[in-house]
Amino acid sequence: MKKVAYFFIRNSPILIASVVLLTMPFYMRSDYILRIFIQIGIYVLLTSSLNIVNGYTGLFSLGHAAFFGLGAYGSAILCTKLGVSFWLGLPTGIFIAGTVAFLFAKPILRLRGIFLALVTLGFSMIVMLIFLNWTGMTGGSLGIMRIPPPSFFGIMFFRPLPYYYLIVIMNIVVIFFLDRLVSSRFGLTLKAIREDERAAACSGIDIIHYKTVAFVISAAIAGMAGSFYAHYMWYISPDAFNYTESFIIVTMLAFGGPGNILGPIVGAAILIGVTEAFRAFMDFRMIFYGVLLILMMVFRSKGLLGGREYPLTITWPRIRKTVYSRGDRFLDNTEAANSDAGDEE
Repeated sequence: MKKVAYFFIRNSPILIASVVLLTMPFYMRSDYILRIFIQIGIYVLLTSSLNIVNGYTGLFSLGHAAFFGLGAYGSAILCTKLGVSFWLGLPTGIFIAGTVAFLFAKPILRLRGIFLALVTLGFSMIVMLIFLNWTGMTGGSLGIMRIPPPSFFGIMFFRPLPYYYLIVIMNIVVIFFLDRLVSSRFGLTLKAIREDERAAACSGIDIIHYKTVAFVISAAIAGMAGSFYAHYMWYISPDAFNYTESFIIVTMLAFGGPGNILGPIVGAAILIGVTEAFRAFMDFRMIFYGVLLILMMVFRSKGLLGGREYPLTITWPRIRKTVYSRGDRFLDNTEAANSDAGDEE
């Protein structure tokens, strides 16, 4: 019973947030609001996945939209050409994005700084040009239409409500996974590489291996978001995955604060909310993002929540009972104290 209570208390922030999100449609019956939260959920996945590379590993990637598009196109092509369901298209999109990231990461992750940023930006542009010119497979500039929506036990996803629950569940799983990941030995290794790559290498850490794994995990989560996006919109085109999309994701991460779990969530939620509030000025969105990024770099370079970590679990120091030994007999504190006093006399 104590273990169950400890589990619920320790994970209460995640559980409370999950309950609030899962019950929100019961007291907020608006398809428009649900669509905004679905969009926030997509960008939380994208920003959190980029946080693995840019925030925890210390790299600087500007090609995240490419993996977003690979997941979307991989799932959409499989479902439209072969007629399979979303539940098979989703892991296919994840696999394609992760595989391409693995093949791409091996030769380029020896680069650092601006050189890596330029290479990833070039990769993103190459992928977009493939989407645009491989008309037989991707539909070219017309994109792919009539992407089938998901279905669950015969229930088709036509309204925003089932999409909302699906993206909430995906976010809960991904955020919980990332929280465990960055707290593990693997996460500590990524932070060591970020702080001092040369010192980490001298400690025996295989730098390229850990960078590659982080890059693949990041791309796979972006591919998951892309697959969901394709089946949520029922239509995709190359314009949705150009380099400006990578810039938007980077801005959200920089605004919220890289290197912690809550930063990407806060950054995506605030910027999507502000964009929707000023929808009349949507044509000036990129100007707004550019000015915001400049201001954040000047006045708060670590973002709103940067500079420290915010664990999603509650921990408290455990009071360990000191045990004294005398010979081969273990005594509690009181007996040990009396025994010590007797010895002194």
